Amino acid sequence: MFVAKLMINDEAMDASDASTFERLDPLTGDLATTAPAGSVADMSKAANAAAAAFPSWSETGPGERRMLLNAAADILTARTAEFVAAMTSETGATAQWAAINCSLGADILREAAAMTTQVSGEIIPSGTSGNLSMAVRQPAGVCVGIAPWNAPIILGTRAIAMPLACGNTVILKASELCPKTHCLIGDVMRDAGFPRGVVNVVTNAPKDAAAVVEALIAHPAVRRINFTGSTRVGRIIAESSARQLKRCLLELGGKAPFIVLADADLDEAVAAAAFGAFMNQGQICMSTERIILMDRIADEFVDKFQAKAATLLAGNPQDGKTPLGTLINAESVRRVTSLIDDARQKGAVVLCGGPSNGTLMDATVVDHVTPAMRIYREESFGPVAAIIRVGSIDEAITVANDTEYGLSSAVFSRDINAALAVAKRLESGICHINAATVSDEPQMPFGGVKSSGYGRFGGSAAIDEFTDLRWITLASGRRDYPI
Repeated sequence: MFVAKLMINDEAMDASDASTFERLDPLTGDLATTAPAGSVADMSKAANAAAAAFPSWSETGPGERRMLLNAAADILTARTAEFVAAMTSETGATAQWAAINCSLGADILREAAAMTTQVSGEIIPSGTSGNLSMAVRQPAGVCVGIAPWNAPIILGTRAIAMPLACGNTVILKASELCPKTHCLIGDVMRDAGFPRGVVNVVTNAPKDAAAVVEALIAHPAVRRINFTGSTRVGRIIAESSARQLKRCLLELGGKAPFIVLADADLDEAVAAAAFGAFMNQGQICMSTERIILMDRIADEFVDKFQAKAATLLAGNPQDGKTPLGTLINAESVRRVTSLIDDARQKGAVVLCGGPSNGTLMDATVVDHVTPAMRIYREESFGPVAAIIRVGSIDEAITVANDTEYGLSSAVFSRDINAALAVAKRLESGICHINAATVSDEPQMPFGGVKSSGYGRFGGSAAIDEFTDLRWITLASGRRDYPI
């Protein structure tokens, strides 16, 4: 059993009223973590600490920020085993997925370190004689990062790395489903040597989530909010931020299409589709949810894909004997099962998988999916792939875009020009040609369109998200004014 603590102003502490909440192991139901049930007062304390630290940190040079971020990356890597144990216990993820989280989390910190010297401005020619006009980027202030449970180390570090690189102070609001995993990120940053108050981590009981998030957004010192999670909650955060006239970055749900054209390398497409659909039990925002096949190759693809999916079994992640772990909770199982049942009742064919054993569900393939079925539109966020058959490229594009979401997508074809033409017509922030829908690199502009959110994490695109662009002029000589 793990014990988590708030980290405010570099101090590990309990909630102000000493209340706690429990996170249970999603497979066994055993107690995984006891964590502080932070209150609105605790959120204010964290924001005040971050605000007090901002003036000094914002003036810290890029070399020191780079050194600290690189040190954090080294510490995270060295503590991989500790992170894996917490993440597996709290989320039911496999050790493999947890280790991937650690590796990419460290890369995110290192990429942010490299970006500290890229926060630049420009000289803009002025039409006023004697004027030197500059566009200058400056840190925005206190940034709140709200991270989810499904890739907690990747998304927890992403929530704070670039804000810190740009000279902001941060508050990481941990997920209620993995409080210890997220609090370990705070331990890493503290031990790397970040000054007091620069990095703060808070936890809260599920019942208090709405109140504490509202309090963080409303705090006068908070200037930016970033959130990764469901579209439903993202809308609430966007509305709350808008009322405060504060900028937010949202990376939300997805319903990623995976288009296979008639000339595609089917073996390669099957491997990519299986990884994209079933890695981490399909609980990834970029997961392949809809596999769109040309009629001509549909049967051959489905035979190969079904054979691959049948090998992807779920089991106790602590044993490390199966490629899939558990779903996050019983409610997730109910949601995924209801989508499968609805599709079956409306004429779809379940080729493999389907029934669950508690929170365990093997890879599931549902063929002959139509728009009348809920699984055609609703995000499953589980280990289920929907097969949709189409007669033309235009129809494939129409089906791919027939969703409120627009995060990731993929196109498979040996004709690169044809694949690129399809990619340009897809309504998604990300598209991979001849590769899986699930992919992440810290330097890339990561984000979606439509109901998958707005704004971009990663590389130079993130600099715009976490800085203010100011116009500063320097005048020389005398001026003549009209009055």
